[in-house]
Amino acid sequence: MVAIGAVFKPGEAVPHSGIYRVSHDPEHAQEHEVTCLFGKRFPPCRGCNQPRFVLVRAARYVETQDHFKGS
Repeated sequence: MVAIGAVFKPGEAVPHSGIYRVSHDPEHAQEHEVTCLFGKRFPPCRGCNQPRFVLVRAARYVETQDHFKGS
């Protein structure tokens, strides 16, 4: 599993589903949190070219849990 606090850039693969804190160019936007899913890619920002994604809390997507498969 990826370490809490690991930093990622747009275009990189999401290594673990969870909550990520996003930092932008401070003149563009304040920090905020988003949910990212394993297997997707971190998206680019439409307003700046330097967002960074920091893993805050890892979580498993419900459909990957054996208790919920086939639901």
